[in-house]
Amino acid sequence: MDTKRKMNFRLLMVALCTILIFTGLSFRIYWIQTVDAARIMEHAQGQWDRERTLKPKRGSIKDRNGEILAYEGKGYTVNARLIPRDDKDTDVVRDPYFTATSLAPILNAPVPELVKVLTKQSKVVELGRYGQKITEDQKNRILALQFPKLPSGEQVEKNQLPGIFLDETSRRFYPNNSFASHVIGYMDLYDEPKMGIELQLNDKLKGEKGQMQFQKDGAGYQLPDGEGQYIPAKDGYDVYLTIDRQIQDYVEQAMDKVVQQYNPKGMTVVVSDPQTGEILAMGNRSQFNPNTYYQGITNYTNQAVTSMFEPGSTFKIITLAAAIEEKQFNPNEEYDSGKYTIKGQIPIRDHNNGLGWGRISFLEGVQRSSNVVFVKLGYERLKLEKLRNYFKKFGMGSLTEIELPYEKKGNLINLEKPQSPRDWAATTFGQGVTVTAIQQVAAVGAIANGGELLKPHIVKELRDPHTGAVVERSGREVVRRVVSEATAKQTRDILETVVTGENGTGKQYKIEGYHVAGKTGTAQKYDPNTGKIMDGHYIGSFIGFAPKDNPRLLVYVVIDDPATDEWYALWGRTMIAPTFKSIMERSLQYLQQQPDMQQVNAAKAANSNSGKKAQTVQAVQPQIELTLPKFEGMSTTAAQLRAKQDNLTVTVIGTGTKIVEQYPAPLEKVAAGKQILLVTDRVKGAKMPDFKGKSIRDVMEFSSLLNIPVQSTGTGFVTQQSIPPGTVLAGTEKLQVTLQSESEPPAPVQTNPAGAEGSQPPANPGQTGTLPAGTTPPQAGTTAPVTPTGQGTEVGQNTQTNTPPATNNQQGQTSTSP
Repeated sequence: MDTKRKMNFRLLMVALCTILIFTGLSFRIYWIQTVDAARIMEHAQGQWDRERTLKPKRGSIKDRNGEILAYEGKGYTVNARLIPRDDKDTDVVRDPYFTATSLAPILNAPVPELVKVLTKQSKVVELGRYGQKITEDQKNRILALQFPKLPSGEQVEKNQLPGIFLDETSRRFYPNNSFASHVIGYMDLYDEPKMGIELQLNDKLKGEKGQMQFQKDGAGYQLPDGEGQYIPAKDGYDVYLTIDRQIQDYVEQAMDKVVQQYNPKGMTVVVSDPQTGEILAMGNRSQFNPNTYYQGITNYTNQAVTSMFEPGSTFKIITLAAAIEEKQFNPNEEYDSGKYTIKGQIPIRDHNNGLGWGRISFLEGVQRSSNVVFVKLGYERLKLEKLRNYFKKFGMGSLTEIELPYEKKGNLINLEKPQSPRDWAATTFGQGVTVTAIQQVAAVGAIANGGELLKPHIVKELRDPHTGAVVERSGREVVRRVVSEATAKQTRDILETVVTGENGTGKQYKIEGYHVAGKTGTAQKYDPNTGKIMDGHYIGSFIGFAPKDNPRLLVYVVIDDPATDEWYALWGRTMIAPTFKSIMERSLQYLQQQPDMQQVNAAKAANSNSGKKAQTVQAVQPQIELTLPKFEGMSTTAAQLRAKQDNLTVTVIGTGTKIVEQYPAPLEKVAAGKQILLVTDRVKGAKMPDFKGKSIRDVMEFSSLLNIPVQSTGTGFVTQQSIPPGTVLAGTEKLQVTLQSESEPPAPVQTNPAGAEGSQPPANPGQTGTLPAGTTPPQAGTTAPVTPTGQGTEVGQNTQTNTPPATNNQQGQTSTSP
């Protein structure tokens, strides 16, 4: 009985336990499925769902012809494992000093810094900024250390530099190094844009991030039926600048020569197309290499848009144009040069110590860059309100809104809040005002193009990186008309006489075969700490355009305080003129601007008859300018007929019946006779044109449309091409062209005190425009000798030197340079 009771009790206990277990399980299932369901599902979702951010590719920066100036490529990050993952792990850094000394020359890093990183108490470390975003070449050199080749050619299998491994990433490359570095800018190690286009157009370049959502199991494998969402990354747009790589190269070469010989504190050159406002080149010194910016940048400033300075006599162009527009300028009217006195004020003197040139005409006063004639025009005739309004109409004191960061607007405080009549009288010849180089380029460009102030552009268009479709395009943008076409024409004619006239201050800026118009300028510098004028420190400049009657190019050269003992009157001859002429002449040849043969023949006749007076040069007839029609969408036959009506030379690419692309773009202004490229809807069977006598620009335009790689040697115009004209193209060819310049760029003229810039025959009996025999130019910081003719030296002698440019107050400079 006892046994039976025991068995029944056990059965009862088992039954109770079973009931309790199932009751508990049922309750737990109920709890999970109802009360705790949301929390558990959220936790499970976190285990299943994965989300990955997709990084877009940053857009490239290219020149106007499609040559790459900046692009995103592969980079690598160097890491080091210092603590093994387990007992069997041998791929760790065993000898920090050996590893550091091996990597230092590859990473351009100090050995002590690498040793410091490699001795940290961490499992894995990065090698600081030296190991971030290294290049493919650096990666290969590290792999060669880890797995070197034996003399037999066999590769070692065992890692000779354990603990070092590389992670792939991306980095920004600048294939031309310091080329146009201030314009392009750079990306730092943390992918933050700094300076230039990289910063200004970052939103367009960086693209948009994407996302990819998917489901994985506990082991990390993607579930086959796992629902997910895919949002692709949108790559950044490619930015095409208005910069022309070839012209920019001419600028870089010319600036390098000046820096090597004279080491100025700063230098800026801007080249523009005054007909469109496009900036074709922009350079600064000092410069930097954006690939190695971390090694130190001494000049973060794009001086062309952010540096404000007194322009000196180049500013007189605006005063002259305003006086002509208001019919206050009579070139034959005469005045007494030398000094101009405003009652109760310190006299304003001409730049030859106030000696002047006697009684001369207004035209001769402009040619000699007389300060007095501009005071008479601006102060005496235009008066304050009109003068201020014209300066503002020309864009002074306001931003140009060019597509570059940190632009400054300068100031016209001596016109807006003058403390004395002399303050605003001095602004007529470029004192007591501050400007930027880009403002000067835009203002003088208005004179060159017929009187319209254009918004300067350095960005031509944005394109889709995959299809090449144009997303945004900048065009010719008129801000306002500042003077009439007649006024602009008369101003250009007068500015040409500054270069060609007997008394002109810019005679050394002549370029054989081309009509150059322009104006010289020199301004004294102010100490930013004291506001006092710095004796012997100057900013020299020249702004000019050519050809005079239908300008293709405008070039502005500014040289800040070169390290030389040469008298500032000689800077034009030794530094500024060679720079301007080299850039202008080579660029005009590159653009296929044919020289005026009448001028060339006249120059040859003058050289062959050195004892006779040179014959008068007739002006070349201005070219007829046309607005290009839209050929895209036309039939090939209709497009050819339309081009013939407009006197345009057409090259048809392909054998299709419909035009799908054209170059230049629709509505652009071109000269009659300009060659137009039309691409048909069937490019197979296109023939190679004859490029002999053409510029590299024409070659690049054709090759970019057909994606044909081009290599060029030399400068100037094409003399040879590797693919004969008429060859049917298959699309796999590579074209090589040889170019030759019609004339070599002018070499810098040797310093010659007796040939100081602009020295002229005596204005009066007994006067001479050269230094007296036995004298030498003054050294920096000394008083310049009296030069009665004053050619090329418009910096006046100051009675007091304690007033900054913004508040001249009777004590500022009394004259500026040509």
